[in-house]
Amino acid sequence: MTDKPILQINGLKTFFHTDEGIVKAVNNIDLHINAGETLGVVGESGSGKSVTSLSVMGLLPKKTASIEAGEILYKDGKTYVDLTKLDEKAYTSYRGKHISMIFQEPMTSLNPSMRCGQQVDEAILLHRTNNSKEAKEISLQLFDRVKLPEPARVYDAYPHELSGGQIQRVMIAMAVSCRPSILIADEPTTALDVTVQKEVIHLLKDIQEEFGMAILFISHDLGVISEIANRVVVMQQGKVVETGDVNTIFKNASHPYTRGLIACRPPIDFKMSKLPTVDDFLNDKDLDFASFSTKHKIVGQSYSDRETVLKVENLSTWYPKERSFFGKPKSYVKALNDVSFEVKKGECLGLVGESGSGKSTLSKTIMRLEQARSGLVYYKGENILDYDKKTLRKLRKSLQIIFQDPYSSLNPRLTVGYAIAEPMLVHKLVGNKKEAKRKTQELLETVGLEAKHYDRYPHEFSGGQRQRVVIARALALEPEFLICDECVSALDVSVQAQIINLLMELRDKLNLSYIFISHDLAVVQFISDRIMVMKDGYIVETGTSKSIINSPQTEYTKKLLSSIPGKNLVLK
Repeated sequence: MTDKPILQINGLKTFFHTDEGIVKAVNNIDLHINAGETLGVVGESGSGKSVTSLSVMGLLPKKTASIEAGEILYKDGKTYVDLTKLDEKAYTSYRGKHISMIFQEPMTSLNPSMRCGQQVDEAILLHRTNNSKEAKEISLQLFDRVKLPEPARVYDAYPHELSGGQIQRVMIAMAVSCRPSILIADEPTTALDVTVQKEVIHLLKDIQEEFGMAILFISHDLGVISEIANRVVVMQQGKVVETGDVNTIFKNASHPYTRGLIACRPPIDFKMSKLPTVDDFLNDKDLDFASFSTKHKIVGQSYSDRETVLKVENLSTWYPKERSFFGKPKSYVKALNDVSFEVKKGECLGLVGESGSGKSTLSKTIMRLEQARSGLVYYKGENILDYDKKTLRKLRKSLQIIFQDPYSSLNPRLTVGYAIAEPMLVHKLVGNKKEAKRKTQELLETVGLEAKHYDRYPHEFSGGQRQRVVIARALALEPEFLICDECVSALDVSVQAQIINLLMELRDKLNLSYIFISHDLAVVQFISDRIMVMKDGYIVETGTSKSIINSPQTEYTKKLLSSIPGKNLVLK
């Protein structure tokens, strides 16, 4: 550490100018980071975390955003440079070379039409060397350093040919290619498996130690922050509400907002009927987690004596991997292999595993969105794999799926009201459009939105609100069975708690059955009665939530449990 910070932000105000007025995204914040230190910045979506990082990088949208006041001082040698005073040409000499950034969505951050190696070469050629051969050698060394398998293959690969974890490693290689003094990591692990997430955190720590970088690590997940940061800054609505040493903040958080963020993470070793939310703590500043958990403690239920709603027998789904000249498959990716299980009426079956384990393929095969190679899927005693299109269409009323990404699940050209009402009209559950609108507005209120939101478009909602819209659309057909495919994985922990509470309330109210898919065992154990663990297309372990968490039988399940970030982080 040095006596003087390598980055000092004083009184920063970054405002957005919209048709509805001025949005004070960052409102008079102060923070600093020392050389070699990791500063964690946490808060919900809209708290100003990412806008702060974009302000530092000089990447704010020029037409709508501006820095109204404050200074961003970067220590360049022995002198400080105020980055807010630089023009674009001067900023380019700092961006990438001195201060670099890993963005939240690597797939959209990389150019899909360029090979991964070429994109890393660009940064190296801009700041380190004019020799393209030397740039390639540096890129390959970096790919090896970030532990990418077969660096030469990855160098020539396009982004879509790599997994999410591999793409994130490419982004890390690009970000550190010029050995910057400061690395800004904006939600770099949000949608990754817990095992890959843990690997990325360890990788960043190793590279930080090797290069001596300071890291500004942005996340909405305090568990992740507790694994990597030295100090923490907590942001709410554009302001810093609490800051301090990581251990002090997590053990003795003083601000109700911080306490709420910690408390709304599902505990791994304790089961409640309801998760606390940030609003609970903001509305009652004296609330503590102990009283809340005692109030909502619940004993697990048994569903063994209930009727079987869904029964899967020896289900396999294979995808062609290689084809001959004539298009005949030569080899296959065996995404599902001889999978069998049951789900009872009113039961929630949790499904966990890493990316590529077969979770989503299983859900899509059950929904007839993918073609099974072999096996049987019985819903209420009938094999739905034999259904023709007309019969299958009727089944959609009873069997619904909620996908991971609410952005791509909704048509941006349709109002959310129309998106929810349309299925009711198609399946003739209502007599006319007026009745459909009335029921849609009731559904919006059921999922915690307002009737007036009927005429709004998807882009006018936050991620959590969009997920509520998707849930409302799934409920519009009055289903009896819901498959939730990673439907809370990319949400703020506070919004995640609200959505999980909503799903549990709806299950009790409507007697729904669920398959709840996630890579996060803490979330799955909280909402599920039983848990099924998948790996490489196989079911490797099944049991009650309590038995899986307390007595895992396979090394794979133990690995998933050990990878949960901040699993010992509990509000005191």
